[in-house]
Amino acid sequence: MAEPFYITTAIHYPNGRPHIGHAYEMIAADAIARFQRAQGRDVFFQTGTDEHGLKMVKTARERDMTARELADEMSGYFSEMAEKLDISSDRFIRTSEADHYKASQAIWQAMADAGDLYLDRYEGWYSVRDEAFYEEKELVEGEGGVKLSPQGTPVEWTAEETWFFRLSKYQQPLLDLYAANPDFIRPESRRNEILRFVEGGLADLSVSRTSFDWGVPVPGSPGHVMYVWVDALTNYLTGAGYPDDSARLARYWPADIHLIGKDIVRFHTVYWPAFLMSAKIALPKQVFGHGFLLNRGEKMSKSVGNVVDPMALAEYYGVDALRYFLLRDVSFGNDGTFSDEAIVTRANADLSNSFGNLAQRTLAFIAKNCDGRVEAGRAEEADAVLLAEVDTACAGFTRAFEDLALSQGVELWMTGVFACNQYIDAQAPWGLRKTDPERMHAVLGTLLRAIRRLAVTIAPVVPGSAAKLLAQLGPDGDRDFRIAPPTPIFPRLELKEDA
Repeated sequence: MAEPFYITTAIHYPNGRPHIGHAYEMIAADAIARFQRAQGRDVFFQTGTDEHGLKMVKTARERDMTARELADEMSGYFSEMAEKLDISSDRFIRTSEADHYKASQAIWQAMADAGDLYLDRYEGWYSVRDEAFYEEKELVEGEGGVKLSPQGTPVEWTAEETWFFRLSKYQQPLLDLYAANPDFIRPESRRNEILRFVEGGLADLSVSRTSFDWGVPVPGSPGHVMYVWVDALTNYLTGAGYPDDSARLARYWPADIHLIGKDIVRFHTVYWPAFLMSAKIALPKQVFGHGFLLNRGEKMSKSVGNVVDPMALAEYYGVDALRYFLLRDVSFGNDGTFSDEAIVTRANADLSNSFGNLAQRTLAFIAKNCDGRVEAGRAEEADAVLLAEVDTACAGFTRAFEDLALSQGVELWMTGVFACNQYIDAQAPWGLRKTDPERMHAVLGTLLRAIRRLAVTIAPVVPGSAAKLLAQLGPDGDRDFRIAPPTPIFPRLELKEDA
């Protein structure tokens, strides 16, 4: 039986439409999931929406609708984006679903049984935008002396009866976890941030609210709904079959990777493992906090007016061009910047001019000059050298993707494309057609093998385009397949006039 591999994105907060950051995370997770499937793993890939919390209630009120109506509308936009971006998720989870309520109440009960929940009164600073509690020492001063969260978001003083989780009890167990598993938090810069935060001491965490009712009800405590992060984090367990499907849970839990943005690393690497320890559930193997996408080097903001709709980019430039740019040009784990010019430049240089042109001229030549078929020819050392170079490039891609070094993997793959272009120029099959047809067929056969290997390797990044190219190449080893005049797979992109 294939080895299981469970990968998740953060579930996205749908109080607004999706932006390019949501798309980037989905695309990166999808590429990893597709890569692992290609390695023969039994992959379960989950994404979805995190629909509860005060922020949803306030947004719904502003729009004169219920929180449920807002969640239904907005989740639809995220689901649509996943479909348009060719995201191969196995489940799109919504935290308003019945099985998720059951899972959230089950983990709550397990934490209560461990003696880690108690009723008290919360007074402190809360950021509605972050759905996060902050201690006084964490706050920063904004303009006019206004208190802000470490993220720069407004905070308000909150006082209400609430259930608390004994987070302080888990300070040392968490430090022990980080010491024993250096790769639990990646990249290392995120690990160091969390290490400093936990070493500074942990206060118990307020984990219920009574000021609104849009959330998972706390078992046996009328009027209380769970703090949104308790139920949000539990989605990963819900997808794995918790609490009832023990066979599924044994297969897919613990998760291999939680892929998240760097702004929510604390929730996933402090609160989540502490909840799981309390409930006596195995911890995920790794949390990877990727960086932010910046628009021409600037953080995106509605007030600045530079928020980008990923659907519009994909519609104009093509899904695979966008996917390729994001995975090639953004060093995974770091912040990255994008612009229309950068997308066009990268897609044209790598996909259209290099790989696409290589495939197009090879297939077109075979269709026109060889009646669509390549025969056995006279092999030379240059053929073996090229295939070895392509094998090395593709093996480099595989090693890099195993280590989540996505941009380095694509860069290594490109060395194989460059080698093929040097080979075709040096061997010049168009000249051999008249002088040495036997050698020409060997060159074309070598190119077909190399192009096929490159297409299979890059398929997790550009799945739609790779599938079209492989269809034009025909079944591997099928001597009866006739290559037809090809359709260009990667047309050259033009910059939008208003870019």
